[in-house]
Amino acid sequence: MRVDADVLVIGAGPAGLTSSYLLTKQGKKVIVLERDPQLVGGISRTVNHKGFLFDIGGHRFFSKSKEVVALWKELLPDDLIERPRSSRIFYGKKFYSYPLKAFEALTNLGVFQSAACVLSYMWARLNRIENPKTFHQWVRNQFGERLFRIFFKTYTEKVWGMSCDEISADWAAQRIKGLNLGAAVWNALTRGRRRQQAEGEEVIKTLIESFEYPRKGPGMMWEAAAARTREQGGEILMDRTLSKLSRDEKTGIWTVTARRGDGSEESWTARHVISSAPIRELGDALSPKPLSLFSARSLKYRDFLTVALISTRKDLFADNWIYIHDPSVKVGRVQNFRSWSPEMVPDPDLACLGLEYFCFEGDEMWNAPDEDLVALAKSEIAKIGLVEEDEVVDACVVRQPKAYPVYDDDYKHHVTMIRLDLERSYPTLHLVGRNGMHKYNNQDHAMMTAMLTVENILAGERVWDVWNVNEDAEYHEAGGSGAAEALKSERLVPRKVA
Repeated sequence: MRVDADVLVIGAGPAGLTSSYLLTKQGKKVIVLERDPQLVGGISRTVNHKGFLFDIGGHRFFSKSKEVVALWKELLPDDLIERPRSSRIFYGKKFYSYPLKAFEALTNLGVFQSAACVLSYMWARLNRIENPKTFHQWVRNQFGERLFRIFFKTYTEKVWGMSCDEISADWAAQRIKGLNLGAAVWNALTRGRRRQQAEGEEVIKTLIESFEYPRKGPGMMWEAAAARTREQGGEILMDRTLSKLSRDEKTGIWTVTARRGDGSEESWTARHVISSAPIRELGDALSPKPLSLFSARSLKYRDFLTVALISTRKDLFADNWIYIHDPSVKVGRVQNFRSWSPEMVPDPDLACLGLEYFCFEGDEMWNAPDEDLVALAKSEIAKIGLVEEDEVVDACVVRQPKAYPVYDDDYKHHVTMIRLDLERSYPTLHLVGRNGMHKYNNQDHAMMTAMLTVENILAGERVWDVWNVNEDAEYHEAGGSGAAEALKSERLVPRKVA
């Protein structure tokens, strides 16, 4: 039987392109299928609107994995710049530094509110909810009920479109693990006296004070990975959406069919398949249908859109982004793209902001005409007080489906059923990346799942358990220099398959 590729990769995002680059580097024949007709990078791509460049969500390049950092530098040896990390929270018409600055927070909240927050925190620590199951319960244990309502509830429910009582505690444990009120206050009080962390001291990831960033956006990294893949003999085929996937039981060869935008279909054969496609789509494409199809179809996703506003009011704020905790507006976060890199904004007399709205594909916001979304964004940025409506001279809307895998009450059961089913039935089908594994991981974790999968394929067996990446890796919040600490740290996954 003719075989077109050693490995066929579904999706040209960070996980897919990490796989293709490393495999072609080892002489393997690789075909990559990407549904976007033009851009690689997935959610890490960079959009170009009349020379203004912007991210889909914002991507800081920091990792505790030496291998990931080394790969970034290998792909972009001369184009990574170090940027200061700066974020704030907008709540009650006031701005709060993030990470917390204790005295600023106390001043902004006022004496009585601050005292109530401290008492609420102390009560929660003395009356812990054992084995918290929901996001609400987990955060209440760590911060107290009052701080949960001020700094977590509104923003989190904007992001997910569901109650904090419906979101699994797993999401909180993964994204804000290790951060508690006492640690945050201590970090704020002592930061000025300890700019350099002691050797071996733990780095908590969201509070890093610096990070690296491609000078023209994250898409620059993945365009480089795609170019290297092609130079090494791999193929990257754009405008191809997975439609059918089947494996010959006698030969073990996969046949993969994809549909183009014009409705035509093409098929390829391969010995291995690496999929970063959403599990729900993968399950529907498999033939015969997997036993775990019900679980695959039960997984949920949160979608996302960015309204980029170009304004004559420049140098608005130094933050990379501002979290909007104000319930009176729908916007969840505001990006300042010049703060990511000066090269993102070509005109020094203009600013480019990205207003992020969280939605479900097909809902009222997702289906709203672009002009209505631009009008909404202009009115809300004025209400927040950053830019007046008449200072906006241009705008652009970008929609991103399946931006976030949803961690509801049942997601872990469904993912476990899918994993057990596919690993037993299809040993040469490898799931990687955020949507490929239904894990809310970041770029470095997605890359590491791909790097370990490549090692498994080259070894001819599952040497590494890629599902341990987020469990074994410490991924939470602390201070320190991201670039320096990443170079000293160990790989994200210390365990092999038992």
